[in-house]
Amino acid sequence: MTSASATADAAAEEKKAVLAGIGCYAFWGFLPLLFKASAWAGAGAWEIVAWRTVWAFAAAAVVVAMGRGWGRVAEVLRTPGRLALLACAAVLIVCNWSLFVWAVDAGHTLDASLGYYLNPLMSVAAGMLLFRERIGTAGWIAIALAAAGVAVQTLAHGSLPLAALGMATTFCLYGILKKHIAVDAVTGLFFECAVLAGPALAYGLWLQSSGHGHMGHPLSGSLLALAGPATVAPLITFAWAARRMPLSSLGFIQFIAPTTQFVIGVAFGEPLPPLSLVAFAFIWSGVAVYAFTAWRKTRGIKLA
Repeated sequence: MTSASATADAAAEEKKAVLAGIGCYAFWGFLPLLFKASAWAGAGAWEIVAWRTVWAFAAAAVVVAMGRGWGRVAEVLRTPGRLALLACAAVLIVCNWSLFVWAVDAGHTLDASLGYYLNPLMSVAAGMLLFRERIGTAGWIAIALAAAGVAVQTLAHGSLPLAALGMATTFCLYGILKKHIAVDAVTGLFFECAVLAGPALAYGLWLQSSGHGHMGHPLSGSLLALAGPATVAPLITFAWAARRMPLSSLGFIQFIAPTTQFVIGVAFGEPLPPLSLVAFAFIWSGVAVYAFTAWRKTRGIKLA
């Protein structure tokens, strides 16, 4: 293979990865529509989370089997330390899922959007506080703008945006934890869902037996079951794409999801008073600084 053809193949692979990444974040952005549909069909937030966990475990098990990944599963089982960390990750991710589904179900998709805008900026702050990473002037500006946005949103609502902060915090901590667990994305998700599947299944079956469940109804049952593969499929695709795309591209496209969620919230008539719009403007400004800084670092560009 010539140098030119190798370069062309690498460029084509990167293009596919970026398109796959865009697809994943667009899918995550539209995910509230699935949960809104499930709620419209009668399912409550806790029931949605329960069956999402159960069916995500089933979908992850299928992917592990198709990829002949049981050896990796057995390897994790032989390392109690990794199992304990994955159990902690499971608690964090189910808290994140619960807050997200509750917010969407309760008509607070804009809060969910705010949470996922805040997440990367919170990760920057966590890197500074927990790992003494140098964030530079741009990092401080991004964090300050995000803090100003939260302050303005607090004024707009009369209280802290706890759902948004909770989503950002749990996902930030989840990301930090996952970064230090030597396990691939599918195996990790399999174990996280395995930890949660028992209680989730018990709750789902209790709802069914008490006559309050919706898994047995054709429409609501299909929507609840769809939440499993809708959780696993984009994650697997993203894990493939993230290894093949530049950090600068990743830094930009990760904001597709909260932007789509923001549009969905507005389209569904959620209140957006002028002060809240100002809060989002601060957050968007911080996001822009963050994304530009990530792009500049990967290109080796220094500002005068």
